[in-house]
Amino acid sequence: MVKPAGPLNGEVRAYGAKNAVLKEMAACLLASGEHRLTNVPRISDVKVMGELLVALGCRVDEPAEHELRVVVPEGSDINPVAPAHLFEAMRASIVVLGPLLARCGEANMALPGGDDFGQRPINFHTEGLTAMGATFDNDRTSIHATTSSPRLHATRVTLEYPSHTATDNLLMAAVLAEGRTIIDNAAREPEVADLGRQLLAMGARIQGLGTSLLTIDGVPRLSPAYHEVVTDRVVTATYLASGLITGGDVRVIDAKPEHMVMLLRKLESMGADVDQRGTGVAVRSRQRLKAVDVATLPYPGVATDYKPLLTTMLSVAEGVSVVTENLFVGRFRYVDELVRLGANITTEGHHAMIRGVERLEGTSVHPSDIRAAAALILAGLVAEGETTVTGLEHMDRGYDDFVGRLSALGATIDRFA
Repeated sequence: MVKPAGPLNGEVRAYGAKNAVLKEMAACLLASGEHRLTNVPRISDVKVMGELLVALGCRVDEPAEHELRVVVPEGSDINPVAPAHLFEAMRASIVVLGPLLARCGEANMALPGGDDFGQRPINFHTEGLTAMGATFDNDRTSIHATTSSPRLHATRVTLEYPSHTATDNLLMAAVLAEGRTIIDNAAREPEVADLGRQLLAMGARIQGLGTSLLTIDGVPRLSPAYHEVVTDRVVTATYLASGLITGGDVRVIDAKPEHMVMLLRKLESMGADVDQRGTGVAVRSRQRLKAVDVATLPYPGVATDYKPLLTTMLSVAEGVSVVTENLFVGRFRYVDELVRLGANITTEGHHAMIRGVERLEGTSVHPSDIRAAAALILAGLVAEGETTVTGLEHMDRGYDDFVGRLSALGATIDRFA
């Protein structure tokens, strides 16, 4: 339950990125021995990925807070099969496919699950891996893949779309493939580059991280490594939004402003004072936010994960905004819940028109995905009366103690489950 409590103020940490750590946990499968990951967020998706790695034959524990130790057996002792419910619990489970094929020459898994905002096919993954020598025999519910030789072979893959997870999967498969692999139109997200840095520390040979053209020279063997997970830019954006929507002053002390340039420009256009001096990033706004138009695009554009946060802020901004979703057709499902809170939003196809209102009204709402859950909680911070947000299991998948950290900034939130 959320109640308005005035401006939020203070400092907060975002911790490691969900969209990096899950892939980096999977990358541990590429080398036998003890791996260490630090700056790991305490979220339910990390727990599920840990259970998946255990089912595959690894040992996973937490030697310290926000740290994971993953001990990987020799390739012949890795089990290429795991319970279906672990794959179905999250979209990121697909990224064990590349490492399993590279180490074991075999993978059997259920189709991945995850957030409900439209169809996200896996053909970019399977087509690229097929070009590297994998053979797929899939059905409606599962993936069955094998390789005919001990090592995958190098190839050139041009992605039809710069898919984040497909780039991750192909990159992890390529580091142990025989020869030079080129991935063209690769995703450029900071989380992809961070995975690449982990692989480099393990002994991989990769050029072009942070660009759309990756060149990977396969090596016969990798070694375990220590790696610090990059800060979560979407969680960073969420805390910055909590300060702006309430008219407060919030600093995310571990923020990486170079990873969110376009978003920070949009916040400034909305009237925010963005301070990148010192540690991290701070935002403040003493006046009502202003309307802006937003269109989601692949990195370095405005990420689709930012959109529910921006839409929520714009719902109480002065003026009319148009938000365009260019990536996922189903990602306006949270809008109906904002309308229940009194927002004036109409959608048509890929577009949402937002006419800002002065205030929202508290009621009961239910999110359909991780970022929608966070956005509806932010809406509750400025809605008169009480706002009840159910479905907090979505929030737990991507936010480390979100309620506790918002409360430390001055929010009035009680969690009952």
